[in-house]
Amino acid sequence: MSRMRATEIPTGKKQVSFDLQGKIAGLAVVVMAAGLGKRMRSKQAKVLHRVAGQAMVLYSVGLGLRVAGDRVAVVVGHQADLVRQVIDRATSGMSGEAAIAIVEQREQLGTGHAVLQSRPVFAVGKRGAPSNYLILNGDTPLLQESTVRELLRVHRENHATVTVLTAVLEDASGYGRVVRAHSPGRGVSRIVEDRDANAEERAIREINVGTYVVDGEFLFSALEKLDPSNAQGEYYLTDIIHLAAEQGRPVAAVVLDNPDEGLGVNTRRQLAEAEQVVRQQIRERWLDAGVTMIDPASTWVDATVTIGKDTVLYPNVTLEGTTAIGEDCVLRSSTRLTNCIVGNGVEILDHCLFTDSHIEDDAHLGPFVHLRPGVVVRKKAKVGNFVEMKKTDLGEGSKANHLSYLGDATIGKGVNIGAGTITCNYDGARKFQTVIGDGVFLGSDTQLIAPVTVGARAIIAAGTTVTEDVPEDALVIARVAQVNRAGWAARRRALQVGVDRETTATRLTKKQPLVSKGKQAKKRK
Repeated sequence: MSRMRATEIPTGKKQVSFDLQGKIAGLAVVVMAAGLGKRMRSKQAKVLHRVAGQAMVLYSVGLGLRVAGDRVAVVVGHQADLVRQVIDRATSGMSGEAAIAIVEQREQLGTGHAVLQSRPVFAVGKRGAPSNYLILNGDTPLLQESTVRELLRVHRENHATVTVLTAVLEDASGYGRVVRAHSPGRGVSRIVEDRDANAEERAIREINVGTYVVDGEFLFSALEKLDPSNAQGEYYLTDIIHLAAEQGRPVAAVVLDNPDEGLGVNTRRQLAEAEQVVRQQIRERWLDAGVTMIDPASTWVDATVTIGKDTVLYPNVTLEGTTAIGEDCVLRSSTRLTNCIVGNGVEILDHCLFTDSHIEDDAHLGPFVHLRPGVVVRKKAKVGNFVEMKKTDLGEGSKANHLSYLGDATIGKGVNIGAGTITCNYDGARKFQTVIGDGVFLGSDTQLIAPVTVGARAIIAAGTTVTEDVPEDALVIARVAQVNRAGWAARRRALQVGVDRETTATRLTKKQPLVSKGKQAKKRK
C-alpha cells in the first residue's frame, strides 16, 4: 500500500488469508474519548468539535463499526453526558448487533486506565471473549479504513500480540517515541513518552500514533500490571508493548507514509487543517460517484450528506447535516441546505436557504427562497422569488411564484398562490392552520386569517382578506368598493397652486428672504 509500510516479525508460521472487506470476526473495538483537550482552549470536549459537520469522535466510532465483528465500546470522561448524547443520536437507527456500549472513566488516570474501564463490556458471555481488540482515539478524523485494515492484516499475518501504528516526523517533540530492538527484524521493544524520554530517546523520530491492535487474551491481563511510576503519574497504555516484549511476545508495527493521517487533532489550527483534508476527501468521493461540481473548491459537503449521480452543484453550494440529494438535480450558486431530503430532477436556483424540509421529484425552487423547518414541496410544485415557507405542505403541481409567506398551511394540488399572499397564522399568542383545497386560485395580495379553510376550486379575488371559511367553487371578494370621483385630481392640483401663491405673498409681507443670504450677496456683487 502506498500510504504505509509494515515492519513484520519473522515467525516461521504460514501466513493466513485475511478478508480486507466487511466486519472481521472476533474483532472488538475500543474508542478512547475521555480527554479534556486543553490545547483546544475550549469549553467543549475536544472530541465534540466538528470536522465537516460531524463530531470528531464519530469518525472513530464509524470506523470501528465498519470493521468490528464483535462489540464496540467508547470510553468517555470529560463532558461524558454530552459525548454520550452525540453518539446515541448518531447510532440510534442501527441494529442491536451494531449497538455501542459507552463506559465512563470517572478519574483521568491515563490511557491504560481508560481502556481498562471497557473490560465489563467484553466480559465473557454467550458470545465469548474477542480474539483481538482494535484501540482507536476519538480525535483522529483523518485515519482511513484502509490503513486500519492494513494494521489488522499485519497483526494477523505476524501472529503479533501487539501491533502499533507509527509515523516518522521531522520534529517528534511532544510525542511518544518508538524504541526498536537491536535484533534482526527491528521489532518494537517499547514506547517512551516524551516527558519520560532521555536525550538519546528524544532523538528518535519515529512516534506512536496511538492506534493499536492487541491480542484478546493479553490486553486486560497486561493492563492490570501497569505501574504509574512515570512523569505524569498515569497508567500508560503504551507500557503493554514493553510487557509483551519482556515476555518474548511479538510486537509488530505499521509505519504511515503520510504521518498526518494518524495524528490526533489537539489544537484549533490542527482542527482547521483536518477540516480542509476531510472536505477534499468528501468532494473527491462524490466526484468519483458521478456528481458534477462546477467549482469543487467552493462546494462544501458535510460527511453525513448523500448525493445522487448526475446531480450538478454550482459554485458556493453548501450541503449540511443529513441532507440527501437525489439524482439529476441542479443546485445553483450560493444555496445552502441543512437536513433536507431532495428528490430526483429537482432544480434549485440561486441564493436559497432550506432547513429540515422535504422536496419531492421535479420540483422547481428559487431564486431567493427560504424554507424553514417542516416544509414539504410536492412533485412538480414551484416556489419562486422571495417566498418564505414554514410548516407548510405545498401540493403537487401547485405554484407560489412571488413574494409570499406561507406558514402553518396545508395546500392542495394545482393551487395558484398569487404574489404577496400571506397566511396570517399568529395572533400574538398561538399559531393557527390554513387549509387550501385542490385547484384553488388565490389572487395577488391575498391575506388568509387563520384558522381558515378554503374549499376546492374556489377563487379568491386580488386584495381580499379572508376571515371565514370559503365553500368549494365559490368566488370571494372582500375589499372596499372602488369609488371614482370625476375631476377630483384636477381640482386638487388647482387648490395646491393657490396655497403656494398665498404662502409666497405672506413671506414677502414679512420680508422673509426667498433666497439664501449667500445667494443675495452674490447678486449684490
